[in-house]
Amino acid sequence: MNGRIQRITSLFRVFGGLGLTLWAALQWGAWAGLGVAMIFIAGPALVMLPSFLVLRFIPPAPGLPVAPMSDLLQAWWREVVSVTAVFSWNQPWAEHRHPDHLPAHAHGRRGMLLLHGYSCNRGLWNAWMKRLRQLDIPHIALTLEPAFGSIDDYAPAIDRAMRDLHRATGLPPLIVGHSMGGLSARAWWRSQGHPSDRIHHILSLGTPHQGTLLAKLGTTVNARQMRGDSAWLLALAQDEPAAIGDYFDCLYGHCDQVVFPAETAILPGARVLHLPARGHLQLVFEPEAFDRAIALLSKD
Repeated sequence: MNGRIQRITSLFRVFGGLGLTLWAALQWGAWAGLGVAMIFIAGPALVMLPSFLVLRFIPPAPGLPVAPMSDLLQAWWREVVSVTAVFSWNQPWAEHRHPDHLPAHAHGRRGMLLLHGYSCNRGLWNAWMKRLRQLDIPHIALTLEPAFGSIDDYAPAIDRAMRDLHRATGLPPLIVGHSMGGLSARAWWRSQGHPSDRIHHILSLGTPHQGTLLAKLGTTVNARQMRGDSAWLLALAQDEPAAIGDYFDCLYGHCDQVVFPAETAILPGARVLHLPARGHLQLVFEPEAFDRAIALLSKD
């Protein structure tokens, strides 16, 4: 569903932009046409900027870094590049470019399950899937449906993928979840009763483990579930064992314009990796994220 919506959006931006540019040029001249074209080209980047600047006024918990303006501006520009690549190409047009990789010789090689976040699909992981295949690492990347339903609804698909990976490799898989994907992993594990023999570890990238203020603006079921005071999120934490953090590595950034305040991306007891000057989507594309995932595959 997300891919279809993003295809329509991409086509509207391209053909709508070209049409309005041509119309403005014919009506008022070349300079007017150029101005309209610049609005379509630079508009999304400018719209994103305030979401970073506002982080200067939302201080993190004591002991966590406050994002300087230079970091916020770097994060904004990097995020513009990532968002453009993901939402203009990888997700709308290349969602299935890289198939899952479960080779016949996978036994004994730990697998990896990749879970995307809100309003995304498996195309988010294209760069990861290409590298994982080159390394011959078994992996599955899901598109979680329904796109705007309850996070609990993703558990059956996650369970099937986890069983497929475990069956092919003989080892419990590693889960890597970006944003809502980390909560999807927690919801799946709860649905199974938190068995330790079904899972190796979970690496969360910018996951709102304790909710995010931005979700206050969301109206879909899964967006409301990601509010810090949501009954769903509170029940999820209450149902989990006290040592849940032992199974998590949480990668987060103090320039995350989607999951904030910064400490909401940290699960108590988890190992933590902080990345400066990185926006929310950019966390997926940082070498540190991929390297941490590879290291966790061989973790005891």
